[in-house]
Amino acid sequence: MNHKAYEELYHGESAVWLQHGPYEAAILPGIGGNLIAFRDNESGYRFLREPEAHEMEAFKSNPGVHGIPVLFPPNRYEDGRFPWNGQTYQFPVNEVETANHLHGFLHTIPWTVEDYGSSEAESYVVVSVTIDEDHPVYAMLPHTFTFRLRYTLNRDGLAQHVLIRNRGTSSMPCLLAFHTAINAPFAPESTADDCVARITIGERWEMSDRMLPTGEFQSLTAEEERLRTSGVNPYFAPMDNHYTAVPQNGRNRMELTDTRLGKTLVYDVGNSYKQWMVWNNKASRKFFCPEPQINLVNAPNVNLPADDIGLFGLAPGDIWEATSRLYLKG
Repeated sequence: MNHKAYEELYHGESAVWLQHGPYEAAILPGIGGNLIAFRDNESGYRFLREPEAHEMEAFKSNPGVHGIPVLFPPNRYEDGRFPWNGQTYQFPVNEVETANHLHGFLHTIPWTVEDYGSSEAESYVVVSVTIDEDHPVYAMLPHTFTFRLRYTLNRDGLAQHVLIRNRGTSSMPCLLAFHTAINAPFAPESTADDCVARITIGERWEMSDRMLPTGEFQSLTAEEERLRTSGVNPYFAPMDNHYTAVPQNGRNRMELTDTRLGKTLVYDVGNSYKQWMVWNNKASRKFFCPEPQINLVNAPNVNLPADDIGLFGLAPGDIWEATSRLYLKG
């Protein structure tokens, strides 16, 4: 079987490439540990939205809408304030129109390549970032911790393993999402009209004009009911919506079917992610982002039971981990 793991540039940026059978993937450790490409080279499929060579500068200035960016803490926080265990942390207000902090910091800073390799069983890469008192992030989030990602490529597609370890002496918040940008369509000969998406959403959170949850739910539209059940075109309306996650048949996932090909891309995120964000870039008809998220948007500022909104901490020495997988069936 054709398999290897190696370092080579991606549009001028340092990357680790994985190959295994028909599949190929690339990660950019210097730009947030972003898994920027997942492809089926035999069929010409590109499952993730990738920046083209002429788009690299724009991508580097806004690395949140290509590949699989790591959001930690994810999404919006009111006025950049982040109450935790009797203290209030202050994040920069980086979304002027809402006066909120958006998307944290791990998707923009350099990560370290710990290891990569290849065998008949799999090709893999491990990247990590460690925050300590000397790291610039510590001024915003005063905790010492390590965040490690392991991506594995084999005949079963692309697997992601996340591990966060609290190396400090106090409880730290564990708030995470992945702003996964899925090409729809993923096949070069298909069109947006060939695409049908299903996502294991539950209820839709009502959002304020600052895109912060009010704590109330809204009724699902007819199209959203289809998104949850039989499937619907992912561009039925402009979407920047937040939902609870309700697993079906034991699985929490997004399915994107190309009706022309009769093939389905499955993004199985596991049951640790209790929320979904769904964003389709104003119904762009090119890509959309089914974003698995541990916590409700703005969770530390929301007066709802912590278990209902995914607000929890890691005690000193604790580890939180989860796995997800992208694979093709049909």
